[in-house]
Amino acid sequence: MKSNYLRWAAFFFALFHIYCNVFASISELWLSAIHFGGFCAICALMANESDSVSSKSLAYWVNVALAVIAVLTSTYLILFENALYARETEYILSDYLFSIVAIGLAIEFTRRTTGWFMPILILISLSYILFLGRYIGGVFSFPGLSLETVLYRSFFTSEGMFGLTAQISSTFVFMFIIFGSFLLRSGAGDFIVKLAGCLAGRFTGGAGLVAVVGSGLMGSVSGSAVANTVSTGVITIPMMKKSGFPGQFSAGVVAASSTGGALMPPVMGAGAFVLASYTQIPYLTIIAASALPAILYFLTVSYFVRIEAKRLGLNPTHDADSETVSDVLKEGWHFIIPMVILVGFLVSGRTPTTSAAFAIISVIAASWLSSTPMRLPDIFDAVVDGVKTMVSTALLLVAVGIIINVVTTTGVGNAFSLMIVEWAQGSLFITLVLVALASLVLGMGLPVTASYIVLATLSAPLIFDLISQSQLLIALQAGDLPSNVTATIGLFGGDPLVALQEMPLEMKQLIRQELLEPELLTGMLLSAHLIIFWLSQDSNVTPPVCLASFAAAGIAGTRPMATGLTSWKVAKGLYLVPVLFAYSPLISGSWPERIEVFIWSCMGLYALAGILQWHLETKINLLSAGLLLLSAGLLMWTPFPIIYHLVGAVILFAIVFMQNRSVKASLVSNA
Repeated sequence: MKSNYLRWAAFFFALFHIYCNVFASISELWLSAIHFGGFCAICALMANESDSVSSKSLAYWVNVALAVIAVLTSTYLILFENALYARETEYILSDYLFSIVAIGLAIEFTRRTTGWFMPILILISLSYILFLGRYIGGVFSFPGLSLETVLYRSFFTSEGMFGLTAQISSTFVFMFIIFGSFLLRSGAGDFIVKLAGCLAGRFTGGAGLVAVVGSGLMGSVSGSAVANTVSTGVITIPMMKKSGFPGQFSAGVVAASSTGGALMPPVMGAGAFVLASYTQIPYLTIIAASALPAILYFLTVSYFVRIEAKRLGLNPTHDADSETVSDVLKEGWHFIIPMVILVGFLVSGRTPTTSAAFAIISVIAASWLSSTPMRLPDIFDAVVDGVKTMVSTALLLVAVGIIINVVTTTGVGNAFSLMIVEWAQGSLFITLVLVALASLVLGMGLPVTASYIVLATLSAPLIFDLISQSQLLIALQAGDLPSNVTATIGLFGGDPLVALQEMPLEMKQLIRQELLEPELLTGMLLSAHLIIFWLSQDSNVTPPVCLASFAAAGIAGTRPMATGLTSWKVAKGLYLVPVLFAYSPLISGSWPERIEVFIWSCMGLYALAGILQWHLETKINLLSAGLLLLSAGLLMWTPFPIIYHLVGAVILFAIVFMQNRSVKASLVSNA
């Protein structure tokens, strides 16, 4: 921002947000509307600061007009909301006009900040709910709603543009962006880069590994992937870019790591408490069982970081003559104070917005413990920089609300869920695939916790039944079942799997209760629910609506959809690890069994990451890919005897060894 008038406007706009978030003086709908109108105006006026736009050009005055219209649109909602309710929500001409203008502004400014994909998706969604749905057959058929109803739900209610995502944007996303801007302005960014270089610089992809660990630890406390992304991403994304990683990959890693924060004990956001109350399984049992899977997830993200660093030729940056950890801490220990205060407030139960506000104050106070304290001009610049960073994220999150409104209103998510039983036809793997699809669609319209509850209600009993059926089949094939049980199963057919499927539910329940230990049954129930809980997180990183990825893209300055695809690839642990819940004793087994699965899976996931990146120590070929796939299968398929796992490990280490020799030989020949 170059203009002093615009900078001061941004400053006071930020102060208004901080005041509302700390003291909660206006309704969420009004705050979201002001948030949208203000950022539309700022975005329009920022375009006038381009060298290609002169004050005498048509584009200049168009931007000024758009800024004024955006402010008037938000003002209209605030002034005439009660009048609309008094008319019993019957639209008049001005209601139509301002509703259409608001949606048009969302489409236009989303196009300006993120490209054409999101505007096209919004137009398709609106077409579907208005008239297109009636021309689609099957479960996705929708008779359509009137224009008045669609405009009302999109503009005047908290279910559309100014719904959950706008509230997220105007509250803790905004506060954490400002907090990150203060950290950067105070010099914390340089401190973190130095500290990261000392701690992880000796490892390949060290800056990325610091981002993974930091996002994971913060996410466990905050429980929100978006809040975690914006709070840590403002530091770690620039740090990764500075070390040589592309911006898109950096944003994808932070979004994927932040999403995994809700899977990491001991806090796990609100999810573990909901899961405990829903299943009646003790909270401590849930977090104990979740520890190893969470580590597997973050290891998978770390594998992608290491492999990408190898692909880019990013060598460890640690220098023997560089500063030591103690030297860096002596110089910048005060930068740790704001993070400690932020985490302390979150752990004590304060809201993220209040925690962020106190953390911002602590940044200013802590800076006075250094040789470069933050003075009034620095505070002003930090606030303005934060608003500038927030522009694209704010407009995108408000516009996404239009799509979310369509998903929830038309019932597309519920249609997906109800089709699972019919489509799966008794297959556990197909059920998992369908639940993953349903969770993605539901995640577009519901928060993660709500998405989990809906899917658990519809799918958890089916998944539990299929997992226990799989355990009985394994026991039957191994000859571990008593002869009378084997004979009972045989009455329903020669194929044990078909027999178990056709057996009455009451008989299967009786067999389970008699033959399976109560701890194993509890473990299988927990496995079913953790599968759904993990898959419910995928909407944070999976296009077309991936809020954590969009937030990271706004910080990195990259294309949102391309960043979403990258984060979706990096977060593959969200899909691979739940498969282990279903087919291995990682959750339901004894601790020695869990640790054994964990060790083999660590290696198997590395092999799969190499295939997805088409690179390990160096670029792989079709033969290497086939061997890596074989290695992953041998390592991760639990029913195999240990000799198969050992063979898989030998194959993996042999490929890594041969590739290392090839790299060294290439370096010698080039020298």
